[in-house]
This record gives sequence, structure tokens and C-alpha cells, in this order.
Amino acid sequence: MKAMDHTILASSASSASAKGVDFEQNRLLSTLEQLLSIQVTDVKSALDQVSNLVTQALGSDKVDIFLYTPSIDTLVAVGASDTAMARLERGIGMDRLPLANGGRTVEVFETGISYSDGHADQDAGVLLGVRRGLHVQSMILARFGANGERRGVLQALSKKADLFSPDDLIFLEAVSHWIGLLTYQAELAEKMSQDAIEQAKRTTAEELVTVLAHDLGNYLTPLVARIDLIRGRARRENHAANIKDADDAKLAVNRLQGLIGDLLDVARVEQDIFSLSLQPVDLVALMRETAHVIGTRTADILLELPDELLTQADPSRLRQALENLMGNAIKHSPKLAPVHVKLQSETRDGQEWAVLSVCDDGPGIPPAFLPKLFTRFGSGPDSTGLGLGLYLAHSIAIAHGGTLTVETAVGQGSTFSLSLPVS
Repeated sequence: MKAMDHTILASSASSASAKGVDFEQNRLLSTLEQLLSIQVTDVKSALDQVSNLVTQALGSDKVDIFLYTPSIDTLVAVGASDTAMARLERGIGMDRLPLANGGRTVEVFETGISYSDGHADQDAGVLLGVRRGLHVQSMILARFGANGERRGVLQALSKKADLFSPDDLIFLEAVSHWIGLLTYQAELAEKMSQDAIEQAKRTTAEELVTVLAHDLGNYLTPLVARIDLIRGRARRENHAANIKDADDAKLAVNRLQGLIGDLLDVARVEQDIFSLSLQPVDLVALMRETAHVIGTRTADILLELPDELLTQADPSRLRQALENLMGNAIKHSPKLAPVHVKLQSETRDGQEWAVLSVCDDGPGIPPAFLPKLFTRFGSGPDSTGLGLGLYLAHSIAIAHGGTLTVETAVGQGSTFSLSLPVS
């Protein structure tokens, strides 16, 4: 009878143990299902939801999702469960873990080897702030990655000793793999949303600028006529002061008309209606004329030109590009420093090319600004204009089947090279 009772008790214990395992597995599977149903809107909110679900599933005091921030070489708790320990963690600054400070979390991030200890308070490799500040005893950690790169660490902490089982660590590792994918998707969604917002802003601004440019052009037409009348009357009356004032006013209006023309050209480029009127052009004569117009008393333009170089091009558009390049070089050159302009012929893959180079002795272009140098409204830190000149010069070069490139170094000036196929 006793043996039978013992057998029955053993059988009951085994059944209860199996039920416990089944319950544990069902609980973890249920958590995974809930994790998979999370709607990705932004990284922070998604990771906060993950942290809270994993905290409940493991019965831990806190779960953190640390993301690596390269700019500060630090693991930052972007997702964290809403618990007393989590609030304490933020209070003592343990939600930011510089890699230089070491610790088990940093170690897992760097090696990719998961960590589990039911007596972490006795592990000297665990940061003192975790052991004594948070009074942690049980601790499990797993690294996650995204798009082939290590991205962060998922950690679960508890004040209870021996709280986490080997299955809990396996569960945490499974969740960490999914977090890597979630993080990547969330960041993509955020970038796409931000790009859409920026594109909408640019489109609205472009439409507004185009409308204003058209309206300003309409207002300037009668103003130009009025200035011409005043200037003509001043000359007939031989009134020197009025003649000078009228000439200055006409010059200012001409500059404004040029700016309006640039704005309308930008709109034409973006709407793909930027057209060329090709005809035979002597580049040497065109560059001489442009240099004569652009050169000033305080800024000479030194020309190095062949006797003749003919190509098919739109002379007015090409002149516009050269004026922008030469004017830009004069603006950024030191006072009295000349601008060097050179024209030469090159052979590339059996095709003859004309290369028009404009070189200045200015401060050079900062490397950080180079990616947006030829973009719309790409004004540098020391620029005073709208940043349209180089954009239009680049667009004109592309429209001719050519290129516009720059060689620059901070403190050593810049050389812009406009290359055109000779046909």
C-alpha cells in the first residue's frame, strides 16, 4: 500500500511538473504572439510595449532594451518597462551605459555571448550601480542586431535570487532576435515618414516661391519702365545726381530680375521643362565675354584659353552657368585675389570633352557641406544668397550631357570644373 501511495504521489508530482512546463511554454508563446501583434509606429513606443510584455512574461522587476548610440559610444535604454526599479534606474543614471565603463551589459553587446546569473550581486563583473543601486540578484542578457549590425542588448533584472530559468534565457534570446527586426522596421518607418514630411515642406515652399517669383516679375515690369523714364528725363536735364540714382535703381532691379529668373529656372528644372536651344558656340569667346562682364575692379579674372574651341550648346544657359561659377569664386576669394579661369580639351573614352575650370583662393568648402553643395537652396554657413547658383550651374551641365564637379580643401580654395562633350 505504501509503495502504491508512493507511486501515485510520484506520478502526481510528475504530472504537475509537466503541467508546469506546459503552462510556462504556453505563457511564453502567448507573449510572443502579443509581441508580433505590436504595431510599429516609432521606435520608442514599440520598444516600451515590448519591455512591458517581457516584464510580465518573466515576472521580473525590470526589462530594458538598450540601443547603441555611436555618437556618444553608449548603450541607451530606449525601451524600458514601467516599474519601480525602472524609475529608480533612471534616477541614478543607470539607463545610460558608456562602453568605456564596461560591465556585463557592455560585455554582451561587444561579444554577443548571452549572460545569465541568479546571484549577480556576487559577480564583480556586474556594475556596482546594478548590484547595489538597484539591488539586483537575477540577471539575464541577450544581444540583438539589425541589418547585419549589432544594435543593442535586451536585459531582464530581478531582486529575487535564481528567478530566471534556462528556458527564460532562450525566450529572451528569441525576443532579442525579433527586436532587431522590429527596430530596423521602426527606424525605416520613421525615416520614410520624416522624408515624406520634408518632401511636403519642400514642395510647398517651391510652389510658393514659384508663385511669388511670377508675381514679382509682373510688378517689376512697370517699375523698370518708370525707372527708364526717370533716367531718360534726368539725362535730358543733365541732372547728374538723378542720373546716378536712376542707374543704381536700374542695377538693383536687374539683380532682382536675375534672382527671379533663377527661381523660375529652378521650378522648370524640377518640373522637367528646362529646355535648351542648341547651336554652334565658341567657348573661348563666350568665356571672354562672361569674364569681362563678371570681373570687377577689386577682383580680376585671369584667363587661360586656347585659340578656339567649338561645341554645340545653349549659349545663354552656358553663360548663366559660367556667371554663377565666376561670381561664386569672386565672392569667396580674398580681396584683390584673382580668380583663375581655364579652358582645355580632354579625351575620355575616345570622346572629346571641353573642361571649363574656375579656381579661387577662398576658404574652401567644409566636408560636411559637400553632399548638399549642388542641391536647391544649399547655402553654406557663410553664404548670403539663396543657394541657387551652383544648383542651376549643375543642372545646366547635366542638361548638356556634362558634369559639374568640385575639388576643394579647407583653407586652400576650390576648383569647379564644368565638363561638356564636344560635338
